[in-house]
Amino acid sequence: MLTNFAADLIVKTVRMQTERQTQIMESALELIAEKGIQGLTIKNLSKKIGISEPAIYRHFDSKSSILLTILNNFKQMAAMLSGIVPTVGDTAFDKISFIFSKIIQLFIESPSYVTVIFSEEIFKNDIQLKNKIIEVLDQNGQTIEIIIRTGQENGDIRTDIDSKNLALIVMGSLRFLVKQWDIKGKKHNLKLEGDQMLNSLKLIIGNS
Repeated sequence: MLTNFAADLIVKTVRMQTERQTQIMESALELIAEKGIQGLTIKNLSKKIGISEPAIYRHFDSKSSILLTILNNFKQMAAMLSGIVPTVGDTAFDKISFIFSKIIQLFIESPSYVTVIFSEEIFKNDIQLKNKIIEVLDQNGQTIEIIIRTGQENGDIRTDIDSKNLALIVMGSLRFLVKQWDIKGKKHNLKLEGDQMLNSLKLIIGNS
């Protein structure tokens, strides 16, 4: 069940999709949460939703097209967050903290996105999915890099390391933290660990 933050973002991204397409994607994410990425099959989806397999194929031509739409939705959600960034805080690190904490919140509220975005196995043999996840990662990395570059110009962020490498440190820290949480069964407090990671990142990239 999605709570306020995740639900609000997702609602804003599905306005161009039909009600049935939205239902299929939500059920796909629920299946991933229950059975892992291997459990996402058209047969399992039809049973879960209570419609025939041909009915699903009228909206999505394959499992890959469902995953591609889920990734597109996540990309749009990340773009929405980026659009809010200019109005957030006074320093570059305020803006980084906003993106970092909101993405963590989204993963906590809708953990199936972690499985989709960080599951290397689903991208190995599907070039479309592979290219889409590269788009998502590049978009988020570029957003962080621009914030860092502006922060360097304003004296908020250290300048002895270039903005691209500092962005990689931030994005890599987020990926490792979330992936570790996922692998360990989502048992520890991701929000608390995210806040602790942000404090460490501030020491690492800040211009103290």
